Formats: sequence, C-alpha cells, structure tokens
Amino acid sequence: MRLFQAAAILVAATPALAHDYAVGGITVDHPFVFATPPGAPVAGGYMTITNEGADDVLLSAEIPEEVAGIVQLHEMTNEDGVMRMSEVAGGIELPSGETVTLAQGGLHVMFMNLAGPLEEGAEIPATLTFRDAGRLDVVFDVEARGARDGAGHGGMDHESGTAPASR
Repeated sequence: MRLFQAAAILVAATPALAHDYAVGGITVDHPFVFATPPGAPVAGGYMTITNEGADDVLLSAEIPEEVAGIVQLHEMTNEDGVMRMSEVAGGIELPSGETVTLAQGGLHVMFMNLAGPLEEGAEIPATLTFRDAGRLDVVFDVEARGARDGAGHGGMDHESGTAPASR
C-alpha cells in the first residue's frame, strides 16, 4: 500500500517537476525567458505548446505590468538575409495533433518596456489565452543565457538587439 501511495504522489508531482501546464487539449511545456542585463528594454519568452485537441490559436499572453508594459506574440522571419520581427496578426495557430515551439529566431512571446532586469532564478506569472481552450496560468522561469540547448540558435538577440554573427 505504501508503494502505491508513493507512486501516486510521484505521478501527481510529475507535471510540476516537468514544468508542464494544461488546459483542454493544450499542454504548455516549460515557459522560460533569458535573464537580461540592466537597461535591456525587451526579452523573448519561449515554450513548447502541444495540441492534442481540435485546432486552436494562442491569442495572447499577459504578465504583470510591474515586469513589462507590453506583451505581444511575435515572429521572426528572414527576408533576403535580413531578420525581421513583427507581431503575429490573429495569434499563433496550433493545429490539432501538432507541437509548436516558441523559440529564438521564430515564434515567441515578446516582453517590451521592461521595468527592470529579469534576474536568473526569478519567476514571472503569466496567463495565456487560447481561442477555444480558454485561459491558462503559467510561470516563465528566468534562466541564464545558454541554459537551454538550441534556444540560442539563429534569430535576433532580443536583449541586446543584435543579430547573431554569421558562421
């Protein structure tokens, strides 16, 4: 019986340990943002969203005004060798049965008009709003730059405003 109880506790704790959040058929895996230096005006928020339900759309993200004055859903595109960033009109499409990754150099949540530096180890509460699944409260972990493999490949460095050097 104790083994069963221990297993039940471990299974119940797994989503929290994995930093996953779910609403309806949507699962959000490990939202995070990189720590920023003093004076940085912006930061990008990243995560993986899996949709096991019907087609849906991530419409918006909200964070406390004490962190950033504006939050938008953005995408980076490469047009003739020039990286361009723009707000995603109508939200981020989440096709049924697919996983959409928000990462540097592509789709992401843009935190603008930062009130101060985002310090490693901090947590930023946020609410994501999906067209059909509804609202989902998540927490963005503030991580050291380079803490996540692949997160820094390509795209503009939002914190410094520079594009990566050519390889």
